[in-house]
Amino acid sequence: MEVTRRQFFKICASGLGGSSIAMMGFSPTPALAEVRSFKLARATETRNMCPYCSVSCGVLIYSSGDKSKNAKADIIHIEGDPDNPVNRGSLCPKGAGLLDMVKSPNRVKFPEVREPGSNEWKRISWDDAISRIAKHMKADRDANFMLQNKDGVTVNRWPTTGFLASSAACNEAGYLTVKTLRALGVTALDTQARI
Repeated sequence: MEVTRRQFFKICASGLGGSSIAMMGFSPTPALAEVRSFKLARATETRNMCPYCSVSCGVLIYSSGDKSKNAKADIIHIEGDPDNPVNRGSLCPKGAGLLDMVKSPNRVKFPEVREPGSNEWKRISWDDAISRIAKHMKADRDANFMLQNKDGVTVNRWPTTGFLASSAACNEAGYLTVKTLRALGVTALDTQARI
């Protein structure tokens, strides 16, 4: 191998520079040997279900925070739950993007109402929202409840209100939802499983 004068000086300069850095105490071996901590090592793990469809895939939600009083936890990672028998850790593209949905600035986190004739949405409390819904449901049921059909047969129907149930709920919650709504006479009952 033939080395030119220029290459010889480059080799000597790099060797001298490397040995000088080593003499000053810098060695890459300890730096490379340092164990980096896993980002989820100190996170709190919570099991939940994906809210999108009726498959009910299990997810693991990781949040940071020390659970101290008045400390707000922040969700930092969401992944499929490998112990869930439905999805065994895998998620569809919508489920894999759950963190984007949770962190979206457009996500509505509080109940809002738009008064009749207004084009503005205003924020209300959860108590006000539930009271409003109950008041409107009672008024509609009182005005439109059918005890009997046109042939005089007792039917106990409430045909003017419908309900869209969550398909991501467990079987027990779905059963209680249907029983409650059927007891009220609701006939238009569906689930969002086909969305």
